[in-house]
Amino acid sequence: MNELLKLDKVSKKYPKFYLNNVSFSIKKGQIVGFIGRNGAGKTTTLKGIMNLVHFDSGTVYAFGKNMRDTELEAKQKIGFALSEINYYPNATIKRLTDVTKKFYKNFDQDKFDKLCKLFKLETNKKLEELSSGMKVKYSLAIALSHDAELLILDEPTSGLDPISRDEILDIFLSLVKDKERAILFSTHITSDLDKCASDIAYIHEGEIKYDGTKKDFINAYFLVKGDTNEFSEELKEKFISFKEYPDHLEGLIEAKDKDYFLKNNVEVKAPDLEEIMIYLERKDRHEDFTL
Repeated sequence: MNELLKLDKVSKKYPKFYLNNVSFSIKKGQIVGFIGRNGAGKTTTLKGIMNLVHFDSGTVYAFGKNMRDTELEAKQKIGFALSEINYYPNATIKRLTDVTKKFYKNFDQDKFDKLCKLFKLETNKKLEELSSGMKVKYSLAIALSHDAELLILDEPTSGLDPISRDEILDIFLSLVKDKERAILFSTHITSDLDKCASDIAYIHEGEIKYDGTKKDFINAYFLVKGDTNEFSEELKEKFISFKEYPDHLEGLIEAKDKDYFLKNNVEVKAPDLEEIMIYLERKDRHEDFTL
């Protein structure tokens, strides 16, 4: 079974938000970056996979089986961590771990101890004494210690210093090297995706707008920059969205329109993930801050 996770048209309706027919899949060997602005539906989707939020419709398949029918079995093979843990703040890390590990048949205490050493986690400390970054490291240590085949992580590098983030990303790459595991993680840190993601799932206002390789996602766009007076109204209509600065204009275009802009002698270059995200989100909604 190469497909470890599949979401088939899952939906969830709230009074002011609608997760609408979300579908994507995760295969062995993939590191999938789940991206989108705050409130787009990332955390709701991840919680729904783990049945912490109940989807109104649609189906989640884990390891080829309906997650609803095999939840306990599936969760033994999934390492799940939210962005920050806040339960039992007065309990020590050791005490929390002694309780948590009872839920996993394959919990490896030696592996957990090694991860604590790597992450510089002091197990005698109380949860409330840990920084946000150290709480993330603890969640990861638990998730990585029961031989999970699939890791589902919400903002796993949030709050970490650059060196610790780099260590975590190296661990991700090593985990999928044998093509037997996969990782799905949400993030706002696009440089993390540049370093380790193989695929992208992009969600916008509750709907999946892209699901595929990172390479294809980036190659679908170009960034255009030039003096404002170089852009006619006809050219501006070709932009997905753009920004006007005091001395120049910059925007995102679809790759198919590249030659059209080159003929008009403006700068065209490959964008990075952060630039794509910014301009895609500006397309439908952007706050205009004026004082």
